[in-house]
Amino acid sequence: MNLNTYIYTFIISIILTLIFYLSKNNDEKKTTIYEKILTIFFGYFFIPLIIAIPFYFSIYNLTFINSYFEAVSGFTSTGFTIFDNINHIDQSLILWRSSSQWVGGLYFLFSIILLLDIFDHSFKKSLTNFISFDKAETLKQSFKIFLLYSLLTFGIFIILNIFEIRMFNSLNLAMTITSSGGFLPSNNLSNILINNTQIIITSLLMLVSFFSIFLIYNLIFTKNHNLNFFNEDIHLLFYFLTLLVLFFVFFNFDNNFSELFLSLTTSVSNIGFSLDNSSSRLSFIFLILVMIGGSFFSTSSGIRFLKIYSLFKYSINEILSYSRPKNIFINKHLFSKEFFQLNEIYKYFLTVIIFIMSILILSFLLTLSGIEFENSFKLSILTLMNTVNSSTYGLAEFSFYDLPFYTKYYLIFFMIIGRLELLTVLIICKKFLFKN
Repeated sequence: MNLNTYIYTFIISIILTLIFYLSKNNDEKKTTIYEKILTIFFGYFFIPLIIAIPFYFSIYNLTFINSYFEAVSGFTSTGFTIFDNINHIDQSLILWRSSSQWVGGLYFLFSIILLLDIFDHSFKKSLTNFISFDKAETLKQSFKIFLLYSLLTFGIFIILNIFEIRMFNSLNLAMTITSSGGFLPSNNLSNILINNTQIIITSLLMLVSFFSIFLIYNLIFTKNHNLNFFNEDIHLLFYFLTLLVLFFVFFNFDNNFSELFLSLTTSVSNIGFSLDNSSSRLSFIFLILVMIGGSFFSTSSGIRFLKIYSLFKYSINEILSYSRPKNIFINKHLFSKEFFQLNEIYKYFLTVIIFIMSILILSFLLTLSGIEFENSFKLSILTLMNTVNSSTYGLAEFSFYDLPFYTKYYLIFFMIIGRLELLTVLIICKKFLFKN
C-alpha cells in the first residue's frame, strides 16, 4: 500500500545525499568538538523529516506534527506512538516504523565514535586499544559497528524464528531489540509471545542492547582477554545477576517469574515492553532501573551503571576518609587496574545534575499541558531515557495522539536531548553562553 511514497522517499534521500556529498568542505582543518556535536544534533532533527514522509502521505490522514513525532520517536528508539491500533496499519508501514528504530540505533552508535574525544579513558578502553582516532581508524571502527549491529540483528531474527515466533513479528522484534526501541508490530506483546519459553528467550535477547555491542566480538576475536578489557561488561553482569536474585526472592508476588524477568530485562535495556498482565506495583523500581541504563557502547540510554557506581564509590570513600583519616581508600573499579580520575567524577556528577534539571523542566511543561503530575514525572523519565510507555510503568493507556501540538514539540525536543550524551548539552551551553 502507498508504494509510491517509499519510492519518493528513496529518491529524495539520494538527492539529499548527493547534495551533502558535493557540498562538503575538503579543507583538512581538524573538526572541532562543537562542530561534531552540532552535526549529530542536526541529524536527529533532519533525518526524521525524511522518515516522516511515508507517515505523512499514508492513508491514515496524519498531520505533519504527528508524522514527525512518530519519526523522531522511532529514530531516537523511544517508541512513543500516535497510532491507537497497530493491527490496522498496513505491514509496509509497520516495517518502516521498525526500520526507523534500527537506523536510529546505528546512528547513535556512530555518534559515539564521532564524539569519542569527550568521553572518558575507561570507556575508550572498552571500545578499542586506540585512544585517538584518525580518519581511517574512525571509518574502520564505524564499519565494525555496522557489521556487528547487522549480525546481531540477523542472529536475533533467527533465534526468534527457531522458537516459532511468526517471521514478520520476528523481523520487527529483531530490529526493535537491537536498537533498544519500543515499536511493536502488534497492539500488545502478549499477541506475539504466547508461551513462557518465548517470553524467557525474548527477555534474554533484550540483554543484547544492555551489554556492549563489542562484547561478543571481543570474546571471540580479541587475543587480550584480561579482565581490564571487559571491565564494564563484568560490572554489568554482576549488577544484573544481583537484580535477578533480588527480584526472584523479594518481588515474585504472583509466582510468575517469566513475566517479572521480562519487565526486568526490558527496563535495564531501556526497551520498555510489557505483557497485558504486567503489574505496575513495581513501576517506581523499574523507573529507577530505566534511569541507570546499561553499557556505554550499547543502544540503551540511561545515565549508565558504571557512572553511578563510580560516583557512589567515590562518595563513600570521601566520607570514610574524613572519619578514618589515617586510612587510604582507593578509587578504582573492582575488575580494572585503572583509577578513575577526579575530572571523570566531575563529568559524571554534571551528567546527573543535567538529567535532574531536564526531568524537572519537562515535568513542569507537561503539567502545564494538563497532564497529571505523576504521569508527567513518569513520562519525563521515559522520554529522556528513550523508553516506551507501557503497563510496567503505569502508562499503557496514555494517548499521544490527543496531546496539544506544542506538547508534542516538547517531547520531540527532549527525546533528542535524551539520545545525545547529556554531557554534550553542557559543552554546547559552555560554547555559546560562556564565551571569553
